[in-house]
Amino acid sequence: MRSEAEGAVPDDKQTVTSGAQDAGETSSDEGESGGRKERKQGSFWKELPILIGVALVLALIIKAFAVQAFYIPSASMENTLQIGDRVLVNKIVYHTRDIERGDIVVFNGLDSWDPEVQVQEPGNPVSRALRGIGRTFGMVPGEKDYIKRVIGTPGDHVKCCDTQGRITVNGTPLDERSYLYTDPVTGEQNKPSNEPFDHVVQPGQLWVMGDHREVSSDSRAHRGDPGGGTIPTNRVIGRAFVIVWPFGHIGSLPIPKTFEQPALHAAAAVVPATPIALGLAGAVPITYLRRRHRLRRR
Repeated sequence: MRSEAEGAVPDDKQTVTSGAQDAGETSSDEGESGGRKERKQGSFWKELPILIGVALVLALIIKAFAVQAFYIPSASMENTLQIGDRVLVNKIVYHTRDIERGDIVVFNGLDSWDPEVQVQEPGNPVSRALRGIGRTFGMVPGEKDYIKRVIGTPGDHVKCCDTQGRITVNGTPLDERSYLYTDPVTGEQNKPSNEPFDHVVQPGQLWVMGDHREVSSDSRAHRGDPGGGTIPTNRVIGRAFVIVWPFGHIGSLPIPKTFEQPALHAAAAVVPATPIALGLAGAVPITYLRRRHRLRRR
Protein backbone atom coordinates (compact mmCIF):
# COMPACT_ATOMS: atom_id res chain seq x y z
CA MET A 1 0.00 0.00 0.00
CA ARG A 2 1.11 3.45 -0.79
CA SER A 3 1.17 5.81 2.07
CA GLU A 4 -0.81 9.09 2.01
CA ALA A 5 2.49 10.93 1.93
CA GLU A 6 3.55 9.07 -1.23
CA GLY A 7 0.24 9.67 -3.08
CA ALA A 8 -0.23 13.33 -2.21
CA VAL A 9 0.95 16.11 -4.44
CA PRO A 10 3.12 18.69 -2.67
CA ASP A 11 1.45 22.09 -2.08
CA ASP A 12 4.15 23.94 -3.91
CA LYS A 13 3.59 21.92 -7.06
CA GLN A 14 -0.13 22.72 -7.00
CA THR A 15 0.33 26.47 -7.06
CA VAL A 16 3.41 27.13 -9.12
CA THR A 17 2.92 28.34 -12.73
CA SER A 18 5.52 28.99 -15.35
CA GLY A 19 7.04 32.44 -15.83
CA ALA A 20 6.02 32.35 -19.50
CA GLN A 21 2.36 32.01 -18.55
CA ASP A 22 2.54 34.97 -16.15
CA ALA A 23 4.18 37.15 -18.71
CA GLY A 24 1.63 36.20 -21.36
CA GLU A 25 -1.37 36.97 -19.17
CA THR A 26 0.06 40.30 -18.03
CA SER A 27 0.86 41.32 -21.58
CA SER A 28 -2.67 40.43 -22.68
CA ASP A 29 -4.27 42.52 -19.91
CA GLU A 30 -2.12 45.53 -20.68
CA GLY A 31 -2.95 45.28 -24.38
CA GLU A 32 -6.68 45.16 -23.74
CA SER A 33 -6.47 48.17 -21.35
CA GLY A 34 -4.48 50.21 -23.86
CA GLY A 35 -6.95 49.35 -26.61
CA ARG A 36 -9.87 50.52 -24.49
CA LYS A 37 -8.13 53.81 -23.74
CA GLU A 38 -7.43 54.42 -27.42
CA ARG A 39 -11.04 53.64 -28.32
CA LYS A 40 -12.32 56.00 -25.61
CA GLN A 41 -10.06 58.84 -26.76
CA GLY A 42 -11.04 58.29 -30.37
CA SER A 43 -14.71 58.20 -29.45
CA PHE A 44 -14.41 61.47 -27.49
CA TRP A 45 -12.87 63.39 -30.40
CA LYS A 46 -15.51 62.04 -32.78
CA GLU A 47 -18.34 63.06 -30.44
CA LEU A 48 -16.92 66.51 -29.58
CA PRO A 49 -18.21 68.28 -32.74
CA ILE A 50 -21.66 66.77 -32.13
CA LEU A 51 -21.65 67.98 -28.52
CA ILE A 52 -20.61 71.48 -29.62
CA GLY A 53 -23.33 71.51 -32.29
CA VAL A 54 -26.00 70.43 -29.80
CA ALA A 55 -24.81 73.07 -27.31
CA LEU A 56 -25.06 75.79 -29.95
CA VAL A 57 -28.54 74.70 -31.03
CA LEU A 58 -29.74 74.67 -27.40
CA ALA A 59 -28.17 78.08 -26.82
CA LEU A 60 -29.95 79.51 -29.87
CA ILE A 61 -33.28 78.06 -28.74
CA ILE A 62 -32.85 79.45 -25.23
CA LYS A 63 -31.75 82.81 -26.66
CA ALA A 64 -34.77 83.00 -28.95
CA PHE A 65 -37.39 82.19 -26.33
CA ALA A 66 -36.14 82.44 -22.76
CA VAL A 67 -32.84 83.99 -21.65
CA GLN A 68 -30.13 85.84 -23.55
CA ALA A 69 -26.73 87.13 -22.48
CA PHE A 70 -25.76 90.72 -23.32
CA TYR A 71 -22.43 92.52 -23.25
CA ILE A 72 -22.28 96.04 -21.74
CA PRO A 73 -20.31 98.23 -24.17
CA SER A 74 -20.69 101.73 -22.66
CA ALA A 75 -20.60 103.63 -19.37
CA SER A 76 -24.22 104.82 -19.55
CA MET A 77 -25.40 102.52 -16.72
CA GLU A 78 -22.49 102.96 -14.31
CA ASN A 79 -22.10 102.28 -11.40
CA THR A 80 -24.85 99.67 -11.68
CA LEU A 81 -23.28 98.10 -14.79
CA GLN A 82 -19.64 98.43 -15.81
CA ILE A 83 -18.14 98.30 -19.29
CA GLY A 84 -17.48 94.64 -20.10
CA ASP A 85 -20.12 93.23 -17.74
CA ARG A 86 -22.33 90.44 -19.03
CA VAL A 87 -25.96 90.36 -17.98
CA LEU A 88 -28.71 87.80 -18.46
CA VAL A 89 -31.97 89.10 -19.89
CA ASN A 90 -35.31 87.44 -19.18
CA LYS A 91 -37.31 87.41 -22.44
CA ILE A 92 -40.39 85.72 -20.95
CA VAL A 93 -41.19 88.00 -18.01
CA TYR A 94 -43.15 90.59 -20.02
CA HIS A 95 -45.45 87.89 -21.33
CA THR A 96 -46.62 87.44 -17.73
CA ARG A 97 -46.54 91.03 -16.41
CA ASP A 98 -46.27 94.62 -17.63
CA ILE A 99 -43.00 96.53 -17.82
CA GLU A 100 -42.53 98.31 -14.50
CA ARG A 101 -40.80 101.52 -13.48
CA GLY A 102 -37.30 100.78 -12.25
CA ASP A 103 -36.81 97.75 -14.52
CA ILE A 104 -33.52 97.64 -16.41
CA VAL A 105 -34.48 96.72 -19.95
CA VAL A 106 -32.62 95.82 -23.12
CA PHE A 107 -34.32 97.09 -26.26
CA ASN A 108 -33.66 97.37 -29.96
CA GLY A 109 -33.22 100.90 -31.29
CA LEU A 110 -33.44 99.94 -34.96
CA ASP A 111 -34.84 102.82 -37.07
CA SER A 112 -35.14 105.06 -34.00
CA TRP A 113 -32.05 105.79 -31.91
CA ASP A 114 -28.51 106.01 -33.22
CA PRO A 115 -26.13 103.46 -31.67
CA GLU A 116 -24.16 104.57 -28.60
CA VAL A 117 -21.19 102.42 -29.66
CA GLN A 118 -20.16 102.03 -33.29
CA VAL A 119 -19.48 98.37 -34.13
CA GLN A 120 -17.72 97.63 -37.41
CA GLU A 121 -19.20 94.59 -39.11
CA PRO A 122 -16.69 91.96 -40.34
CA GLY A 123 -16.14 91.68 -44.08
CA ASN A 124 -15.91 87.90 -44.51
CA PRO A 125 -18.58 85.23 -43.79
CA VAL A 126 -16.47 83.34 -41.21
CA SER A 127 -15.91 86.44 -39.10
CA ARG A 128 -19.61 87.34 -39.36
CA ALA A 129 -20.54 83.84 -38.17
CA LEU A 130 -18.12 84.08 -35.25
CA ARG A 131 -19.50 87.50 -34.34
CA GLY A 132 -23.03 86.06 -34.41
CA ILE A 133 -21.97 83.30 -32.03
CA GLY A 134 -20.31 85.90 -29.82
CA ARG A 135 -23.54 87.90 -29.64
CA THR A 136 -25.46 84.75 -28.74
CA PHE A 137 -23.26 84.23 -25.68
CA GLY A 138 -22.98 87.92 -24.80
CA MET A 139 -19.30 88.16 -25.75
CA VAL A 140 -19.64 91.10 -28.18
CA PRO A 141 -22.10 94.03 -28.23
CA GLY A 142 -25.00 94.42 -30.61
CA GLU A 143 -24.90 97.70 -32.53
CA LYS A 144 -28.60 98.49 -32.09
CA ASP A 145 -29.13 97.05 -28.61
CA TYR A 146 -29.46 99.44 -25.68
CA ILE A 147 -29.78 98.96 -21.94
CA LYS A 148 -31.52 101.60 -19.79
CA ARG A 149 -33.68 101.96 -16.70
CA VAL A 150 -37.42 102.52 -17.12
CA ILE A 151 -38.50 105.77 -15.45
CA GLY A 152 -41.94 106.31 -17.00
CA THR A 153 -44.51 103.81 -18.30
CA PRO A 154 -47.54 104.51 -20.54
CA GLY A 155 -49.66 107.36 -19.15
CA ASP A 156 -46.97 108.66 -16.76
CA HIS A 157 -46.11 112.35 -16.52
CA VAL A 158 -42.32 112.53 -16.11
CA LYS A 159 -40.76 115.86 -15.22
CA CYS A 160 -37.51 117.39 -14.07
CA CYS A 161 -36.98 118.88 -11.78
CA ASP A 162 -38.76 119.82 -8.56
CA THR A 163 -37.45 122.43 -6.08
CA GLN A 164 -35.02 119.85 -4.66
CA GLY A 165 -33.69 118.85 -8.08
CA ARG A 166 -35.52 115.50 -8.19
CA ILE A 167 -37.31 113.83 -11.10
CA THR A 168 -41.03 113.43 -10.50
CA VAL A 169 -43.38 110.83 -11.93
CA ASN A 170 -47.05 111.80 -11.74
CA GLY A 171 -46.03 114.46 -9.20
CA THR A 172 -44.23 111.96 -6.95
CA PRO A 173 -40.49 112.65 -6.49
CA LEU A 174 -37.98 109.82 -6.98
CA ASP A 175 -35.11 109.23 -4.55
CA GLU A 176 -32.46 107.97 -6.99
CA ARG A 177 -29.40 108.15 -4.74
CA SER A 178 -29.15 104.36 -4.47
CA TYR A 179 -28.30 103.89 -8.15
CA LEU A 180 -27.14 107.18 -9.72
CA TYR A 181 -23.49 107.22 -10.77
CA THR A 182 -21.02 108.15 -8.03
CA ASP A 183 -17.43 109.04 -8.92
CA PRO A 184 -15.22 106.46 -7.15
CA VAL A 185 -12.43 109.03 -6.62
CA THR A 186 -14.26 112.20 -5.59
CA GLY A 187 -17.44 110.61 -4.24
CA GLU A 188 -19.50 113.15 -6.20
CA GLN A 189 -22.84 111.85 -7.47
CA ASN A 190 -24.61 112.74 -10.72
CA LYS A 191 -27.64 114.99 -10.52
CA PRO A 192 -30.91 113.35 -11.63
CA SER A 193 -30.66 115.52 -14.76
CA ASN A 194 -28.68 118.56 -15.86
CA GLU A 195 -31.43 119.56 -18.27
CA PRO A 196 -35.18 120.04 -17.64
CA PHE A 197 -37.86 117.98 -19.35
CA ASP A 198 -41.60 117.61 -19.12
CA HIS A 199 -43.26 114.74 -20.98
CA VAL A 200 -46.42 112.64 -20.83
CA VAL A 201 -45.63 109.09 -21.93
CA GLN A 202 -48.02 107.96 -24.64
CA PRO A 203 -49.63 104.48 -24.83
CA GLY A 204 -47.20 101.80 -25.98
CA GLN A 205 -44.15 103.92 -25.08
CA LEU A 206 -41.54 104.10 -22.28
CA TRP A 207 -39.36 106.92 -20.90
CA VAL A 208 -35.91 105.42 -20.19
CA MET A 209 -32.71 106.82 -18.68
CA GLY A 210 -29.20 105.62 -17.91
CA ASP A 211 -27.90 105.59 -14.32
CA HIS A 212 -24.82 107.59 -15.39
CA ARG A 213 -26.87 110.63 -16.29
CA GLU A 214 -23.98 112.85 -17.42
CA VAL A 215 -22.90 110.49 -20.24
CA SER A 216 -26.11 108.61 -21.06
CA SER A 217 -27.73 109.27 -24.42
CA ASP A 218 -31.25 108.39 -23.26
CA SER A 219 -34.81 109.68 -23.71
CA ARG A 220 -33.65 113.24 -22.93
CA ALA A 221 -31.30 113.22 -25.93
CA HIS A 222 -33.97 111.96 -28.35
CA ARG A 223 -36.83 114.35 -27.65
CA GLY A 224 -36.69 115.55 -31.25
CA ASP A 225 -37.29 112.02 -32.55
CA PRO A 226 -40.73 110.48 -33.14
CA GLY A 227 -42.19 109.66 -29.73
CA GLY A 228 -40.51 112.62 -28.06
CA GLY A 229 -37.62 110.50 -26.80
CA THR A 230 -39.65 107.52 -25.63
CA ILE A 231 -39.17 103.99 -26.98
CA PRO A 232 -41.86 101.55 -28.16
CA THR A 233 -42.70 98.79 -25.69
CA ASN A 234 -42.72 96.28 -28.56
CA ARG A 235 -38.99 96.94 -29.10
CA VAL A 236 -38.13 95.74 -25.59
CA ILE A 237 -36.19 92.46 -25.75
CA GLY A 238 -36.43 91.69 -22.04
CA ARG A 239 -35.48 92.58 -18.48
CA ALA A 240 -31.87 92.38 -17.28
CA PHE A 241 -32.06 90.55 -13.95
CA VAL A 242 -28.52 89.41 -13.06
CA ILE A 243 -24.86 90.16 -13.75
CA VAL A 244 -23.00 86.92 -14.51
CA TRP A 245 -19.53 88.18 -15.45
CA PRO A 246 -16.95 89.08 -14.24
CA PHE A 247 -17.04 87.17 -10.96
CA GLY A 248 -16.35 90.31 -8.95
CA HIS A 249 -19.55 91.94 -10.26
CA ILE A 250 -21.95 88.98 -10.00
CA GLY A 251 -25.25 90.04 -8.48
CA SER A 252 -28.96 90.57 -9.05
CA LEU A 253 -30.57 93.71 -10.51
CA PRO A 254 -33.67 94.41 -8.38
CA ILE A 255 -36.10 97.30 -8.76
CA PRO A 256 -35.03 100.17 -6.44
CA LYS A 257 -37.33 100.85 -3.50
CA THR A 258 -38.18 104.39 -4.63
CA PHE A 259 -40.36 102.88 -7.37
CA GLU A 260 -42.41 101.04 -4.73
CA GLN A 261 -43.85 104.24 -3.25
CA PRO A 262 -47.62 103.87 -2.73
CA ALA A 263 -48.15 107.49 -3.81
CA LEU A 264 -46.49 106.73 -7.15
CA HIS A 265 -48.81 103.85 -7.90
CA ALA A 266 -51.89 105.68 -6.64
CA ALA A 267 -51.12 108.62 -8.92
CA ALA A 268 -50.56 106.28 -11.85
CA ALA A 269 -53.98 104.75 -11.35
CA VAL A 270 -55.53 108.19 -11.74
CA VAL A 271 -53.59 109.21 -14.86
CA PRO A 272 -55.12 106.75 -17.39
CA ALA A 273 -58.60 107.48 -16.09
CA THR A 274 -58.25 111.25 -16.37
CA PRO A 275 -59.22 111.57 -20.08
CA ILE A 276 -62.28 109.39 -19.47
CA ALA A 277 -63.24 111.43 -16.41
CA LEU A 278 -62.87 114.66 -18.35
CA GLY A 279 -64.95 113.24 -21.18
CA LEU A 280 -67.73 112.25 -18.81
CA ALA A 281 -67.59 115.62 -17.07
CA GLY A 282 -68.07 117.34 -20.41
CA ALA A 283 -70.74 114.93 -21.64
CA VAL A 284 -73.08 115.37 -18.66
CA PRO A 285 -73.91 119.09 -19.14
CA ILE A 286 -74.14 118.67 -22.93
CA THR A 287 -76.64 115.84 -22.53
CA TYR A 288 -78.62 117.87 -19.97
CA LEU A 289 -78.85 120.90 -22.26
CA ARG A 290 -79.94 118.77 -25.22
CA ARG A 291 -82.73 117.22 -23.20
CA ARG A 292 -83.98 120.62 -22.02
CA HIS A 293 -83.93 121.89 -25.59
CA ARG A 294 -86.05 118.93 -26.77
CA LEU A 295 -88.58 119.45 -23.96
CA ARG A 296 -89.04 123.09 -24.88
CA ARG A 297 -89.70 122.22 -28.52
CA ARG A 298 -92.44 119.83 -27.46
